[in-house]
Amino acid sequence: MAEFKEQASQKLFERNFITEEQLIQIKSYRSLGIFSLNAELKMFLYLSVLLFTSGIGILIYQNIDTIGHVVILSLLFIVTIICFYFCFKNSKGFQKTATTFESPVLEYLVLLANILTCIFIGYLQFQYQPFGIHYGLATLVPTIVSFICAYYFDNKSVLTIAITGLAAYIGFSVTPQDIFHNDFYSNQELSYSAIILGGLLILWTIYSSRVSLKTHFNLTYLTFALHMISIASISNMVNEYEGLWVLFSAVFTGFCFYFYKASYQQKAISLYVFMIIYAYIGINIFLFRVFESIDFQDIWVLFVLAIPGYFIGSIVLFIKLIKNFNKNITS
Repeated sequence: MAEFKEQASQKLFERNFITEEQLIQIKSYRSLGIFSLNAELKMFLYLSVLLFTSGIGILIYQNIDTIGHVVILSLLFIVTIICFYFCFKNSKGFQKTATTFESPVLEYLVLLANILTCIFIGYLQFQYQPFGIHYGLATLVPTIVSFICAYYFDNKSVLTIAITGLAAYIGFSVTPQDIFHNDFYSNQELSYSAIILGGLLILWTIYSSRVSLKTHFNLTYLTFALHMISIASISNMVNEYEGLWVLFSAVFTGFCFYFYKASYQQKAISLYVFMIIYAYIGINIFLFRVFESIDFQDIWVLFVLAIPGYFIGSIVLFIKLIKNFNKNITS
């Protein structure tokens, strides 16, 4: 790794991107052997937030009969208010561009305050039902709070919670455990809602780019939109309704082209890779549906022999596409 870095620095010098003095300074700095613990510390901060909120949930579950609902809700409310107090006190206020706290600890304090808010509202609705039978409001209210916190404090983790809550509000689960178990077959409207929500997220990124509003959030929005639209479209491409798979194939093709262009604009390899994977699945489903009406009785041997070549060619093409993408975004 050290040799690779030295070669990279030398190439930058040879191409006149850095001066000889800067090259000497770079080599001198690397010779000190200093390394950063920033990523490791942030990971531990994130784990501490998760463990703390999980501990609160376990504490509530194990002592629900002895502590009492009012006491638990009061403690949750007090801790949440304290967290928000320190967040607002140390924040720079709302800005359209990217902002950061002076201390990274405060970023995770925002995440903690937001999670506690979700727990408080959910527990309050479960026990006392202030929203009545309108359980969707118990999801929508913390979602709105999360969006406000995400934009005010410029926190991508909170934005992820907000988008997840918005998807849950329409009945679409985006957790890794449930993402392929959404019931699109018995509830056709759910797939339409997922595609519409994904389209709205795309429109919001376009609007945000035009007004320069937190444009660094666009990749998060596009990632969620890609997964929701792709899963909903692919699920309906295998649907047995006559002609419906053709419509969703056309919709999926259009969105794939958009995400192809967006991945280059965002210079996001993750968006590009997922787009290719979903597109490959969609193409294979489309070919299978087309081949359903073809009689392979006479050429089935040729078809079987062609399958290994097809998959090998797919792998080679995938590698080539990734290489071209990296070459284009770095050039």
